[in-house]
Amino acid sequence: MSRTITGAVLRDMMISGAANIENHKQKVNDMNVFPVPDGDTGTNMSLSMGACVPELRRAECATAGEVAKLTASALLKGARGNSGVILSLIFRGFARALEGKGEIDGADLAHSLEMGVAAAYKAVMKPTEGTILTVARVAAEEATAFASEEKDGVAVFEKIIEAAKRTLERTPEMLPVLKEAGVVDAGGMGLITIFEGMMSVLRDGVLIEAASPETESAKADFKSFDSEKIEFAYCTEFIVVRDPKCGRDPAKLRAYLEFIGDSVVAVDDEEIIKCHVHTNHPGKAIEEGLKFGYLVKLKIENMKEQLENNKSEQPGERVIAAPEKKYGFVAVSAGEGISAVFRDLAVDQIAVGGQTMNPSTEDILSCIDRTPAEVVFVLPNNKNIIMAAEMTIPLSEKQVIVLPTRTIPQGISAMLAFDETAEPEKNREQMLSAAMGVKSGQITYAVREAVIDGKKIKEGELLGLVENKVKIAEKSLEKAAVKLAQEMVSDSDSYMLIFYGADVSEKEAESVAETVRKKVGDRVDVTLVNGGQSVYYFIYSVE
Repeated sequence: MSRTITGAVLRDMMISGAANIENHKQKVNDMNVFPVPDGDTGTNMSLSMGACVPELRRAECATAGEVAKLTASALLKGARGNSGVILSLIFRGFARALEGKGEIDGADLAHSLEMGVAAAYKAVMKPTEGTILTVARVAAEEATAFASEEKDGVAVFEKIIEAAKRTLERTPEMLPVLKEAGVVDAGGMGLITIFEGMMSVLRDGVLIEAASPETESAKADFKSFDSEKIEFAYCTEFIVVRDPKCGRDPAKLRAYLEFIGDSVVAVDDEEIIKCHVHTNHPGKAIEEGLKFGYLVKLKIENMKEQLENNKSEQPGERVIAAPEKKYGFVAVSAGEGISAVFRDLAVDQIAVGGQTMNPSTEDILSCIDRTPAEVVFVLPNNKNIIMAAEMTIPLSEKQVIVLPTRTIPQGISAMLAFDETAEPEKNREQMLSAAMGVKSGQITYAVREAVIDGKKIKEGELLGLVENKVKIAEKSLEKAAVKLAQEMVSDSDSYMLIFYGADVSEKEAESVAETVRKKVGDRVDVTLVNGGQSVYYFIYSVE
């Protein structure tokens, strides 16, 4: 049993923790309360923690303090989603406590976690108990008390994990939404998963490897590739867990995928069908898959936008654009039609991302760097991206103002309220006020069964959300669209903008828009725009 932890051991602990969350990210994802497709907690924590692994493997860190500092720095840049940002804050406080230390014991470990928790609570505007914050706080408190008598590193870390697990089991009693869904907090589970990976090295000397380790190699040169040559834009992957009562031949699913795209893989056995397709209509692929059973491990990526992003992110020195104007803008957007609207509103840089692919702090910082302005406004346009955007403020040489926009409509309204002659703070007030004045709605699908506000949601149902709260559940897209419009439009409203997504044809969208006009057109003007977004069939903006 080791009484102290060297720099080499701590490095291996961090790498092992990252591998463990990577290997178990789906288990953490399954704890997410909401049934909508999103930037899942396990995935975000895995990507965030994974950002430190290449750095740790390359660097020669002799001391525990150096390892902690490097880990915190890489985590800060790679942080994705709220869970990833909170994780980075915990390790940043951890690093500050270990600064200058060669080897550490259990007391140092407990104190560093305590400082990490304090840093995370300080950074979160309204800390919610029953989350990763609570799990980390109780673990730190009990470890600190224990370490006052026992300095052994293994014993203290065992106490940390034991206290964290016990607290995790209590999270449903602290958060009613967890109790209603019958799950524990996903972020807390992710943190324990990382700690268990670290403990594998500290106690057992076993460094866990990721199931699919990423090999370091020279990056391809994407600059010679033309995104217009990509015929099918969306790389869509999912696994169908087959319904025993379904007598459908899996060959029919493969044939359908080949009909709507290319690069098709459909491998089946008695229990699952593993599917991969490049298509312009990922929703159709998903709906067809649901005819054979329920879906797990769903992933949709826009290859055109990934290519354009890769072109601008080739290896090299960080390049910061010299100011050519006072104000510049960065907006997070997924969907070429929506991105085009932001560009028309003078947004300089688009950070590719959204609900299923949260950009990292580094992704957003790169967009800020490329914006040739003194003051850069950042519009996250998603509640799970706001914290990652805010982490760029101390990292940038420019004045960065993050507007906490939670939806695409809020981001567009904020841009419309910008006044080039006003001072930064005045613009912030006006833009934020405009963003808060618009009503936002989305139509998506349920990826799992759930209970929301006492209402049972069935897997595959179409969901209508208002301000990210589920209001409508329907089997028909047109019915869901009409009901959501009626839910949102009031007598005081005058304008409704509908963005239709990549899974909806122009003909289908026009039909839905016409039906919506018949139901609410006497109160508002309805405009239809091809947004091209994935995940959401329709996005509504009402004001």
